Parts: sequence; C-alpha cells; structure tokens
Amino acid sequence: MAKKADIEKKTEELLKPVAEEFGVRIYDVEYVKEGKDYFLRAYIDKDGGVNIGDCENVSRRLSDILDREDPVGDAYTLEVSSPGLGRKLTKDRHFQNSIGEEVEISYYGKTGDDSVTEGVLISADKDSFVVECDGVQSSIVKKDVKTVRLKIDF
Repeated sequence: MAKKADIEKKTEELLKPVAEEFGVRIYDVEYVKEGKDYFLRAYIDKDGGVNIGDCENVSRRLSDILDREDPVGDAYTLEVSSPGLGRKLTKDRHFQNSIGEEVEISYYGKTGDDSVTEGVLISADKDSFVVECDGVQSSIVKKDVKTVRLKIDF
C-alpha cells in the first residue's frame, strides 16, 4: 500500500480536472482508516455551497479515474462531500481563505483535557496564525494546536 500522503497527493492531482469540469473547488483530500475500513474522502466546495448533485457528479467521474489509476492499491470506500459549516482548517490555503472568520481552536491538553478558545482569524503563514479575542491579538504556532475549525453560530 502506498503512503497516506502519497495517496492524498495523487488523488488531489486526479481530482483537479474533475473539479474544474464540474465547477467546484477542492477543499481537501484525506485517506483514513476507521476501525478496519479505509476511506478516501474528497471534500469539494463552491460559491453558494455544493449540493448532492455536485457530489454525485464528482464521485462518479473520480471513481472511474481511480479505478483506472489505482493510487491506493487496497480496498477503500470513496466519499465525496462538502467540508461542512464547521470545517477544519488544515492547509495553508484554508487559513488564507478564512481570514476575517471566527474560529475555534482546540489545544492539546497537558492533563488529558483539551482546552478550546475562540477568536477572529487575523492572519496566517506557514507555521503560525494570529487570532483576535476581546481586542487582544495572539500568535499561535500551528503545531501546538489539535484542531482549528470555523466557528458555527446558531
């Protein structure tokens, strides 16, 4: 089996022309094991949001290409979906596209408890990002956080 990063990179390359064809953007690609099963997930987005038809069209076309190219080599389930409202920010482009948005930051807890803070994403670079909370700006090193996701307001 190929390495996780290689599978994700190759899948994203194969997905690029499909995304262009159907007028969507690639948000992320992940290859994960859950229990005994493997999943190859492609998250797509577009202005106004994606619908089930977008996911279906991309899934069918990508599935055909993956069957031909076989970057995984083992059995897996392909899923194509929206990244959702509370999407995780994992790549530099996610941070750049979310500047000005409210985010929730979950830190690794030293006692096993995770702590969470919220703020507005002010800026980001390769290694860190700046959030503003209650008028105070804080610089945070990306490797020091468990997750960063867009905050959902109801």
